[in-house]
Amino acid sequence: MEVSKKDIRALSKKDLETFFIKHGVPSFKGSQVYEWLWQKGLHQFDLMTNLSKAHRALLEAHFTLNHIQIDSQQRSVDGTLKNAVKLYDNFIVESVLIPTSKRTTACVSSQVGCSLDCSFCATASLKRMRNLNPDEIYDQVLAMNRQSQLYYNRPLSNIVFMGMGEPLMNYSNVLSAIDKITDPKGLAMSPKRITLSTSGVPKMIRKMADDKVRFKLAVSLHSARQEVREKIMPFAKSFTLEDLEEALLYWYLHTRSPLTFEYVVWKGINDKKEDIQALVKWCKRIPSKVNIIQYNPIDGTQMKQADQSVLEDYINTLESQKIKVTYRRSRGVDIDAACGQLANKIETKGNG
Repeated sequence: MEVSKKDIRALSKKDLETFFIKHGVPSFKGSQVYEWLWQKGLHQFDLMTNLSKAHRALLEAHFTLNHIQIDSQQRSVDGTLKNAVKLYDNFIVESVLIPTSKRTTACVSSQVGCSLDCSFCATASLKRMRNLNPDEIYDQVLAMNRQSQLYYNRPLSNIVFMGMGEPLMNYSNVLSAIDKITDPKGLAMSPKRITLSTSGVPKMIRKMADDKVRFKLAVSLHSARQEVREKIMPFAKSFTLEDLEEALLYWYLHTRSPLTFEYVVWKGINDKKEDIQALVKWCKRIPSKVNIIQYNPIDGTQMKQADQSVLEDYINTLESQKIKVTYRRSRGVDIDAACGQLANKIETKGNG
């Protein structure tokens, strides 16, 4: 019976060096392999040209090298590119490359499906099948960096963890991927150009602060009133606003990094004066800015964006209280690539 091979990218640089030493090969070969895997993003042992054929055969005999494949692409009229990303076990997630005149942003997925149940998000309708591995997260970024250079003649400028899944429910793998993305011997991206967006998991927000992460934090808030937030984000019954506020204050105390509240305004849900005032009070307690996001309709829900006059009321009230606020129009709506629309409509099942 053939023993299953371990994915080589599950090994650290030190693990690789130890492997070569055990096989009578100088340890620096491990460093060379690590560079091929993470800096150059190579997916074939045979192409590691500074290794001898014998050393490449040694790797082939002991390891596999799982990697993603871009199964299909869709391009929006606004230039946004959506990838259907096939994983090694045939599950598919989606990633999105968003170009503007000055930057290109990669929107990355962290789970197959999602662990949470936000009523306004298409991904939440999918059962969480599994967490993505660090290399699968990394590969999405690598692929979109290459697409950015190919289509827009510039490397990625920003990364947002706003794709499929709740990043803080896949904490260790997400942080491991970010370590590789920011490593000078990886993609060497600045952590200040990375934003992790969470629906709000207080315990893990505290852990991020304790771990002294250097990337930015955004919170999908949508209401600063507990009873309203529970209706649109039922998991909030377990992760209350009170707990979330304490965690975010802890975050700011330990990082001194202001955060962004992502906020959609729906007709008949959070479009009242008391909703606006609750948000103002919330922002005054927690150093932050508000990003009001255009709502993108999804199948199976009757939720509608609030009237423009309500959005203006939100913006004017926040600005009058010296709270920074922006309004973000969605990109890629026509190809279901906008915020909340990623639902993997391609029917592809995993091997498990």
